[in-house]
Amino acid sequence: MSAPVRDRFPPVVVLALVLGAMLGAVLLLQATHAANAQTRNMDLQAFDPHRSDFTCKHEADVVPPIDPEAEQWHLGAMAATSQDLWEENRDYKKAAELWRKAAERKHWKALINLANAYAHGEGVQRDTEQAVQILEQAMKQGIPAAYDLMGTYHMNGLGVKQDASRAYAFWQLAADIGSPSAMAYLGRRLRGGYDNPKGGVWANRVVSLKMLECGVAQGNGASAFELGVILDGTTSQDFVRALLVLNEGVKFGCAECAGYLSGTFRTGEPMVGSTPDVARADRYSLLGDALLRNTDLRFPNLDKVLPLPPAPLPKWDGQRQTLIDAAQALAPAPAIKPTAGLAPRRVHPTTDFPLHT
Repeated sequence: MSAPVRDRFPPVVVLALVLGAMLGAVLLLQATHAANAQTRNMDLQAFDPHRSDFTCKHEADVVPPIDPEAEQWHLGAMAATSQDLWEENRDYKKAAELWRKAAERKHWKALINLANAYAHGEGVQRDTEQAVQILEQAMKQGIPAAYDLMGTYHMNGLGVKQDASRAYAFWQLAADIGSPSAMAYLGRRLRGGYDNPKGGVWANRVVSLKMLECGVAQGNGASAFELGVILDGTTSQDFVRALLVLNEGVKFGCAECAGYLSGTFRTGEPMVGSTPDVARADRYSLLGDALLRNTDLRFPNLDKVLPLPPAPLPKWDGQRQTLIDAAQALAPAPAIKPTAGLAPRRVHPTTDFPLHT
């Protein structure tokens, strides 16, 4: 049998071993603190509404690759909670289970959805601390949407101490690393003609436009709406660009874009040539209503059923569903048997995240 440590080593060595163990414990605690400091408590650069420039980065270039099987689980969760289903037929418990499985494979969209499921108690027991921990996992993977959502958690005091300054700092960081949702939000906040901090508006049109253009390039509907409205309110040289951007926003699923274009064509605003076009207005109105009812809809084939002028409008039988079906790309959803549950906050990779208030 081995001799006790006190018999094998002199007291000074034993003391050194004890101090070494204590130092190791301290270092471990410091390492744990450092890991936490990189997430919810990380050091942040203060929000600068008067920054002089913005470099566009795309989310798709920085998010981790998606495992094919995890993607099927994620799509199954989206299908189980589809807004095409009646409320009583949506299975949010099943969705949370599928998102958890996908999250274990580091599926970034599933991580975001799972965090929000815990944050709001949808399909799982509400647990804001668990929501923050899941979000921290996503942040450590460098996912821009996670930093964006962490900003919202700080703004609302959800699982963390409420702190508007840190919220804006997180949103700024999210935009800088590629989040189109953060770009849309800050782009709107920076588009003012003068500073009004209490109203959350600052005058930095140059950076605002750069952020919104970057968001539009990533298929973000909220960015398209904000950019289109800004361009429509400037000079006639920007009208063409405004019309194109807002029309793209409708393709991205932006209900506000469709509503804006419906009103513009109906009254004949300068952006559309100062000539009313009720037929186009009616079609945009119908599509906008559909997008309000179902935020999952996308209209990639919009130009085939609602081309911009001067192209003539194709014939249409006047049926709502006919127009919707023709404008969207129909694809079979993953088969999944739904049961009753609670509605979740849904996340899409190509539209604005429901994160900001």
